Amino acid sequence: MRIKWFSLIRITGLICVLLYHFFQMRYTGGFIGVDIFFTFSGYLITALALDEFSRSNKFRLGDFYYRRIMRILPPLLLMIAFVLPFTLLVSKDYITDLPKQLAAAVGFSTNIFEINTGGTYESRFIPHLFVHTWSLAIEVQFYLVWGFILYLLTKITPNVKKFRIRVFFASAVLAAVSATVMYLRAQSLSEFSPIYFSSIAHIFPFFIGSMLGSIAGIQDLLPAFSNSVAKHWNKAGAVTFMVLNLACLFALAYVLRFDQRKTYMFGFLLASLFAACAILGANILHRKTPNTKEPFIFTYIADISYSVYLFHWPLFVIFSKIYPTWLAALITTILSVLFASVSFYFLEPLIRGKAVSIGKHKITFKHIVAPLGLGLTLAIGLGVYLCLQAPSISSLEKNLLLGGIQQDADQLSTTYVQAAPKPPKKENAQNSAQDDGATIIGDSVTLGSRKYLLDHMKNVDIDAEGNRTMDKAYNVLMNAQNSGRLKRNVVICIGTNSLDDYQQQTEKVIKDLKPGHHLIFITPHDGHADSSYNSYKLAVWERTLPKKYKFITIGDWDKVARAHQNLFAGTDGTHFGGRDDISKLYLDCIKDALTRAEKTPVKK
Repeated sequence: MRIKWFSLIRITGLICVLLYHFFQMRYTGGFIGVDIFFTFSGYLITALALDEFSRSNKFRLGDFYYRRIMRILPPLLLMIAFVLPFTLLVSKDYITDLPKQLAAAVGFSTNIFEINTGGTYESRFIPHLFVHTWSLAIEVQFYLVWGFILYLLTKITPNVKKFRIRVFFASAVLAAVSATVMYLRAQSLSEFSPIYFSSIAHIFPFFIGSMLGSIAGIQDLLPAFSNSVAKHWNKAGAVTFMVLNLACLFALAYVLRFDQRKTYMFGFLLASLFAACAILGANILHRKTPNTKEPFIFTYIADISYSVYLFHWPLFVIFSKIYPTWLAALITTILSVLFASVSFYFLEPLIRGKAVSIGKHKITFKHIVAPLGLGLTLAIGLGVYLCLQAPSISSLEKNLLLGGIQQDADQLSTTYVQAAPKPPKKENAQNSAQDDGATIIGDSVTLGSRKYLLDHMKNVDIDAEGNRTMDKAYNVLMNAQNSGRLKRNVVICIGTNSLDDYQQQTEKVIKDLKPGHHLIFITPHDGHADSSYNSYKLAVWERTLPKKYKFITIGDWDKVARAHQNLFAGTDGTHFGGRDDISKLYLDCIKDALTRAEKTPVKK
């Protein structure tokens, strides 16, 4: 039995995800599309289990696992086979760690792989081609756990009524535990990807769907629900209720941000509740429109939504590095729909042993054995070749790693020199070269260009580190200041990884810097940022500081970079380590700020 209007739930989830990946700067919360899918899956699986138990008083766990794996695995393998040839269009950076990526994807453990390797969902480096399969990993992990729990409940439950009650309360408890874990973990983290990828913290949408499934199933319904639908709902009310909740989901997709704590404390929970209410509305509308046929376009998009989700991400990652964003999104959408249609309507049924009719011809699996075998052989061969060619880290990560190693070596050498005995200073000695130079404290952007800066600047110390925020920069500043290593000009190149309290952190730097120094802030540049990003807000706020503090100078790297955005082609839009053309612009920006700083007073 197919419930009409459920297609709109799937379509909403797909649109949210596509808008987020294609136009991340505008639809900053579209990642909740995955939570819509999670909630719907939890609902559907539980409702079907209740129907099966109602019919036969049994729940066949082996059959359940077989159906799930046959629905998920074939499209996944087909996606990998279709996508791999396109990787030849871009640099090897895009197949970084490919063997492990593939193993994690087909082993349904991408979420664990990303957590263990420090991956981020909003990668600022080269994004993994198959990072989006983290959601499949959590889904399969849910099926394994929940399917077994349902099986155990059927063994101790004599009738459908008690089974429904126990399923509801088991779902409620597990949803509450998972949502609480996410809420508590969000309190103390600055990097949210480990929570986002976590099975324990992010599995609650499934169980919210399961709670609904135990009440408003597909065929077997709670009597109270059937009576309520018959007495208190009409078609207009059902439409209004469903559309209102879908509108709330789109609103969340527009306002939520991945790097905001409130998203994890409340955002995902709200998205799951709105999705559950939309599912409920669609269920009621189905029962109130028995003679209405659902438009084909709805069912078509819903049918291919899972495969479109699989195809779109790796294709967009590849094409977005070749074409402008709008064109890459268009090409990705066309190819994803084409490949997904072939997969869902042709290859998947044949693989499951069903016949497919094309015109007057009926095709069975035996008709495609030879071409499918040849295609898979070529795909496996290409996959092996690409795995052998795949670097373990991208060129950008390699540049940052080497920069970090060189920085450690330089700091060790400096410590050795400072520890050596020194002749006593003359009492009337004026400011030394040490005092007149510059101390630069930066993040991964500075770290990537550290060698270039050192080669083209004199009397400068650079301390840079990836993912450094202003509070960590403050600690570096205080250590240098307390040990007497801080030079006269202090350059702060921080902000790409800005947290919500960026103003307080920056004010602390300004307040605790000792007198006798110039303070130079280099505004952060993130090629993906718009006015809603903290890095963008920080740059705007930093530009106001010289009016308040005469010893502060601004080097407007964000303005310079945006004026030369074409030079960032082939990068992630933010980092440019190893690119001398952009490194020179960065150097000139810092030098210009230092020159202007010398015309201002030091901190009194």
